[in-house]
Amino acid sequence: MIQKAMFGGTGHESTRAIFGAAALWDCSQAVADRALDVLFEYGVNHIDTAASYGKSEDLLGPWMKRYRNQFFLATKTGERTKAKAWDEFRKSLDRLQTDHVDLLQLHFLVDEGEWQVAMGPDGALEAALEAQAQGLTRFVGVTGHELAVTRMHLRSLERHDFDSVLLPYNYPLKQNEQYQREFQQLLGVCRARSVAVQIIKSVAAGPWGEKPKTRTTWYETLEDQADLDRAVWFALGQEGVFLNTAGDLNLLPRVLDAAGRYEAAPTDDAMRRMVAERQVTPLFV
Repeated sequence: MIQKAMFGGTGHESTRAIFGAAALWDCSQAVADRALDVLFEYGVNHIDTAASYGKSEDLLGPWMKRYRNQFFLATKTGERTKAKAWDEFRKSLDRLQTDHVDLLQLHFLVDEGEWQVAMGPDGALEAALEAQAQGLTRFVGVTGHELAVTRMHLRSLERHDFDSVLLPYNYPLKQNEQYQREFQQLLGVCRARSVAVQIIKSVAAGPWGEKPKTRTTWYETLEDQADLDRAVWFALGQEGVFLNTAGDLNLLPRVLDAAGRYEAAPTDDAMRRMVAERQVTPLFV
């Protein structure tokens, strides 16, 4: 089974591998329900979705109707104003067939202009805090992609005491000196303040480029199980960090299998060899 750890200061022990429900973007309910069986097999007790993840919330609704108390449920709003964020979040609750989520996250908050709106008067943060006050969400977090996300998350944590952050991290990103420095700074702040840290893009192999897309992810993924093991173990090797599974249902059991066998992070030599042999390239430059 997959190890559990306290999800920041929430009081919830989450599996260190979280189901990234973007994998449910465009599938049938029957296919989605088979994914639920995989989550139960590995004991996964935390689901991360978003209003913008295609059919994901609709497909999760029947699960929540039956198993709501078995999962820590997180969703996201990508709206920046208070009114639009409230409207989107209410629709998320309807689609998820629940009266509350455990975590509502401000989604992909990296652009300076969007950050100013979301964090300002009548911004999305106000909607999230009102939802929290009304018991519609227990906690509030912030997410982001791209290289600017580390410093933007640090700014967000100066603005508000968020309960979680979510951002990319993998071995190629570690080689970016500025990103690595800011990532470690962010980790330090989060550990000191009991803010949960979620990692995405851990099994990315690079942009698709001209290659045919063989996965439902927008990026190419590692394929060999030994490589997936290394990438997952590298992510889990960051103390206290949680790994969100990739947005491809066929990869789900393989990533969870790797997480269930985690003991220690691979060596730098092993990671360097894998990156060289598989020609892994950074997603964000």
